[in-house]
Amino acid sequence: MLFLEDIKIEDYNYDLPREKIALFPSNQRDKSRLLIHKDNRISEDVFAHLSDYLPNNAALIFNNTQVIQARIHLYKSNGVCIEVFCLQPIAPCSLYEQVFLTKGYCEWECLVGNNKRFKEAIVNDYYIGNDKLILKVEKLRQQSPTAFHIAFSWQPATYTFAEVLDCVGEIPLPPYIKRSVIEEDSVRYQTVYAHEKGSVAAPTAGLHFTKEILQDLQKKNIPMEYITLHVGAGTFKPIKDEKISRHVMHKEVLFFQKQSIENIITLLSKHIICVGTTSVRSLESLYWIGVKLYLAKQNKEQINDNCFLIEQWEPYKDLSSCNLAPTIALQAVVDYLNENKMDFFYASTNLMIVPYHYQFKISKGIITNFHQPQSTLLLLIANFVGNRWKDIYDYALTHDFRFLSYGDACLFL
Repeated sequence: MLFLEDIKIEDYNYDLPREKIALFPSNQRDKSRLLIHKDNRISEDVFAHLSDYLPNNAALIFNNTQVIQARIHLYKSNGVCIEVFCLQPIAPCSLYEQVFLTKGYCEWECLVGNNKRFKEAIVNDYYIGNDKLILKVEKLRQQSPTAFHIAFSWQPATYTFAEVLDCVGEIPLPPYIKRSVIEEDSVRYQTVYAHEKGSVAAPTAGLHFTKEILQDLQKKNIPMEYITLHVGAGTFKPIKDEKISRHVMHKEVLFFQKQSIENIITLLSKHIICVGTTSVRSLESLYWIGVKLYLAKQNKEQINDNCFLIEQWEPYKDLSSCNLAPTIALQAVVDYLNENKMDFFYASTNLMIVPYHYQFKISKGIITNFHQPQSTLLLLIANFVGNRWKDIYDYALTHDFRFLSYGDACLFL
């Protein structure tokens, strides 16, 4: 086995011709193609037949995050366009659901396009129905090497920031979909079960599901549960260092309902299949949160915010010696919530799942799309299927599968 420090990103590269990248979704969600990798064999079908390939004891875990219209184009009085891309809320708090309900003023961490031309506050007019909306956007300070602290204020202040974004923002298509946003994207770049607002990128494996497929799964008594990871722009961040151990993994926000965790505990004896890499990352991070809560209680240590942040390499180093059963780990989370009379909690994760070294604790199958070369998402897939990822991707490339967010799907068992 390679040491973590010796794994090179060039080993997870492949040639992805531009014409293989899907610029538009399939005509119907469930008519996209499905590659199945099971028992070391590759086959294919259409996504509508997904349930025919699921194990008898399967249970599906979905990420129910909702993509926000995070990209805003502002225009200075001289016509210069400034693009502001909302990443995560800062004030009046960092909780998405509360900031979306804020009226009149809020602050966000944002990416800024054409930043050097953005020196003074920009005021633009829009219309919500018959009401004139006046939006003022001001750059307060630099938040990080790539992001800025941005203040939004608007009149009338009776509107929530969610309503403002719906009026002035647009769906943030990934950077590799090189075309203008069209009206259809507001529907198709969103899962049919999206519920919790906060993502700036879709959990794309879920884009293939229709209400009819979900009803079919229900009729076949295949349990389904929903968790939330708000997908950040960092999901598109390439690994630029030669060795993956030097890559700084992006942080993403997690949201868990106590009832959902209790439901997942009852499903742990089943073949749990995660819909999307974000669901994998959520579920595995939940396990490690449970481990930290369990250890803190066993050692009679104070439980603090650190218990609800999974650092990039914690499972490989600080927590590697703790092989706690998933039932016990998840029950530790439920016990904490009960003791503190909480029905839900927020957390965050920097977890990076890499080949050879990460042992999946809960995820036993994955439904996903085809990912970019040299990406953290491809590393996660390579950890699950091993070096077979090369054969799988070669098959997809030579059999005209469509790649990336609007592309076709895979089922790994």
